[in-house]
Amino acid sequence: MSESPFADSTARRYDALLIVSFGGPEGMADVEPFLDNVLRGLTLPDTARRKIVNRYARFDGVSPIAEHTRNLVAAVREELARRELQLPVYLGNRNWHPFLSDTLRTMAADGIGRAAAFVTSMFGSYSGCRRYREDLHFAADGLEQAPTIDRLRYGYNHPGFLEAFADRVRAALAEIPAERRSRAPIVFTAHSLPEAAARAAPYVTQLREACRLVSLSLGDRNSRLWRLVYQSNNARYGGERWLGPDICDAVVEERDRGEQDVVVAPIGFVCDHLEVTLDLDVEARAAADTVGLNLIRAGTVGTHPAFVGMICDLLRERSESDSERIALGRHGPSHDICPANCCPSGRPGQPRLAVCGSTMPGPRWFR
Repeated sequence: MSESPFADSTARRYDALLIVSFGGPEGMADVEPFLDNVLRGLTLPDTARRKIVNRYARFDGVSPIAEHTRNLVAAVREELARRELQLPVYLGNRNWHPFLSDTLRTMAADGIGRAAAFVTSMFGSYSGCRRYREDLHFAADGLEQAPTIDRLRYGYNHPGFLEAFADRVRAALAEIPAERRSRAPIVFTAHSLPEAAARAAPYVTQLREACRLVSLSLGDRNSRLWRLVYQSNNARYGGERWLGPDICDAVVEERDRGEQDVVVAPIGFVCDHLEVTLDLDVEARAAADTVGLNLIRAGTVGTHPAFVGMICDLLRERSESDSERIALGRHGPSHDICPANCCPSGRPGQPRLAVCGSTMPGPRWFR
């Protein structure tokens, strides 16, 4: 069987690993310029923007993502050193310091010729895949001696990610009284998207597969008691339909079904964002308290050793021509090189240039 045109089995020599993240403000003075970056190219009514600013104001403008991502970078550095891989690790953000453009400039000055990029998004969508690839292209465009960037594949069905998240869910289940634990449903959450954008990407298919695989690892009873819902649709306005149901509605529905407990598991996020904290720890918990439901929130994978190990494994598989590409479940390992029709923005006009892409259209593997 011939190799997929979207797989790269060539052994690559990398000079660095680049962790690519969303970024987040660390004070109220950061919030407005941060949102300017997040919303660039979008038309958002002032009322919707003000709503988002007010959400950040509840936490003095500090998003947990900044510290969590720095902790991840430190953990990856430690794991690479443990494996005796002498490779520098850089951090570049899409929307806040350190910006990708600044990080790539530093990498060029440091003599980095080729780098592997790990994007802190496990699932394919425009905002979780192509937008990052576009930003990497424009960060490198015009930069003298810019490093070549290879994006590491999605990790949604890699055993390292699945093991790490299953551990977080097990820890949450352990907080439920033993006599009720076996019947407690697991409500997985992910960032909501406009339905039109979701239909053009593998996002929902990959999320459902990851939820199924995590649930199976928890045992037969819990494998049947799960559902996928969404959160963080605060940028929605007008009549555009977004993925649902919303987490706050879902926890009320669980109580209406007679449940006493629920585990809420944010599988769509690799670390705590402000949205994870506000949507789940504040708003969903308030909804649960109102109806008398015991809500336990599972942690994100963060710096779990299995997740950190997965990042290093994905780096190794692109560095060795004969390395096994591990993936669990029904879909196999995801692509290294994105096909031309991968995760479009849904906006009119020609797509923006992006790194790690092919001019060839890919199969519609997402259904």
